[in-house]
Amino acid sequence: MFSALRDEIFRYLASLGNGQRVATKLDFEGPRIAIYTDRPEIFADRNRIARELVNLIKKRVIVRPDPSIRAPREEVERVVAEAFAGHQYTLRIDEELGEVVLTIKTRDVVVPIDEAFVSELERRLNWVFVVNREPPMTSTTVEKVRRYIYGTGPERLEVLRSIGERIFRDRVLQGNEVRITFLGGGMQVGRSCILVETKESKVLLDAGINAGASKISDAFPRFDVRPELIEELDAVVITHSHMDHHGALPLLFKYGYRGPVYMTEPTLPLMIMEHLDYLNLMGKEGELAPYSENDVRVLAQYTTTLRYGVVTNITPDIRLTFYNAGHIIGSAIAHLHIDEGFYNVVYTGDFKYEETEMLGPAVTKFPRMETLIMESTYGATPVPYTREEAVRLLAEHISRTVENGGQVLMPVPAVGRAQEVMLVLRRLFEEKRLKEVPIFADGLLIESTAIHMMFPEYMSPRLQKEMAEVGNVFLSDYFTLVRSPQQRAEVLESREPAVILATSGMMEGGPVLSYFRKLCGDERNLLLFVSYQVEGTLGRKILKGMREVQIMNEEGKYEPLTVRMQVEKIDGFSGHSSRQQLIAYMKRVNPKPRNLIFVHGEPEAISSIASVARKVVPGASIYAPKNLDSLNLTGD
Repeated sequence: MFSALRDEIFRYLASLGNGQRVATKLDFEGPRIAIYTDRPEIFADRNRIARELVNLIKKRVIVRPDPSIRAPREEVERVVAEAFAGHQYTLRIDEELGEVVLTIKTRDVVVPIDEAFVSELERRLNWVFVVNREPPMTSTTVEKVRRYIYGTGPERLEVLRSIGERIFRDRVLQGNEVRITFLGGGMQVGRSCILVETKESKVLLDAGINAGASKISDAFPRFDVRPELIEELDAVVITHSHMDHHGALPLLFKYGYRGPVYMTEPTLPLMIMEHLDYLNLMGKEGELAPYSENDVRVLAQYTTTLRYGVVTNITPDIRLTFYNAGHIIGSAIAHLHIDEGFYNVVYTGDFKYEETEMLGPAVTKFPRMETLIMESTYGATPVPYTREEAVRLLAEHISRTVENGGQVLMPVPAVGRAQEVMLVLRRLFEEKRLKEVPIFADGLLIESTAIHMMFPEYMSPRLQKEMAEVGNVFLSDYFTLVRSPQQRAEVLESREPAVILATSGMMEGGPVLSYFRKLCGDERNLLLFVSYQVEGTLGRKILKGMREVQIMNEEGKYEPLTVRMQVEKIDGFSGHSSRQQLIAYMKRVNPKPRNLIFVHGEPEAISSIASVARKVVPGASIYAPKNLDSLNLTGD
């Protein structure tokens, strides 16, 4: 494949140089082809040339400067210092790629990047400039991710080349066949993992864990049934940063996978944050983690981040495009375009078909689609109230508890629900619909919110506009961040009415357990769930009525507790689509699928929504697979 592409690229470049050589080298950069030029005029026109080549060869292209035309490092540092005088910034110069990475520290949340100014710097210095922003809340996770990826330039370049060789290899097997096998997420919520196979390629969609599993064999995808998968796997696609969709990913690298992983830009740091927190938790509990931080580091090096709508080759016969899923920041619906349009698979991952405080609704329109794989978490029971009614219920629950002298404990997932609830509470305070009381935020949600602030372009246009006007909308003066054990101890000792947001959302660990231990014996207090509770988790057990529970204390011993506090759940804040929204999505998705497959739901939810689907999408074949089931989408 690459020899033909190379010839086509050189013919195009020859036309630009009047028959003279204008490229010194062609190289792989993961899913992109890098063209190095020693002609300043060619580099100055790099964006137009890249666009024309993409249209010509249908592959992603970047034009880079040959070392011979780059300004000296000292001049780059001097020009940047002059151009950004008065600003705080960090500068990293990548000699391998001819790239200047400039991170500007600013008090503003949304900083428009002057593309014309950046292009002028590139033309002046003959370096590729990558400009990032560092919002008011800095993230230690993002800094660690940067060290993982850029710590050793030559190693990173070698990784990119090896990925490119996989993607642009010559096809060996011809013919049309698409098969999918469910290694997790079939008739269950958790450990989402779907294997998509053609005669040429093998791609995993997600690689999650089951948080509520009682034994280790039920926690991870069924990789054991495909022992050759590590060697044969071409790519992994991660739809979003929740552990039930990516928690098993480091295991693949532990056991030798060295291929590409694709996800959106916000998903990478959020995912790394969750893995490092998991390792930290395992260490505190004296448990042996199934993978190490080095496995996480290698995983980060092999990850390619993509924006919504960017079409990218991930194997010789599969192209990937991400679309907004509306579930959490950076969550993606994955569209697989197979064999030049022969077949198209759309996998929703977790999605929300409704505008929320933070995100727009999931995308419904796709270029082509033969098979749609849909989550069905809330497929069984309709949510009995609207979004605004859910907000009203939240205000009522908090007001009633506060008036009775109690405290409200809200277990929240660090990514998604925490930020959504913060925005809702802020709105209730500003609209005077909720009396101001202390709001304490504790746990991983603080780091997660810092990462959210780095990617405002992934939020709804309405929220972006508000952030540009007022700044940090997540952690305003209404909130107190609990950043130390000492602060946590002070909150625990306080008997004043308050609202406490703490991770984890399913009460399987984290600071929420410290607060729960303190508050659970007082019937004036309220445990308020706002997110899905997976079967087998402590949160699900309490929600189902269990009032005698055991949790692990600081000494690593199980401590019995009696739950006397009130327990409530509000479904309207979930990042998943309600039953009504699942039905609305099926009605509006375009084009209509020939096959509709339901995953990521408990058996009752999947059976219920599947029966409705037969009426909503007439003529489509409806499937409700179990784990290890396989479907040949193109034949018997």
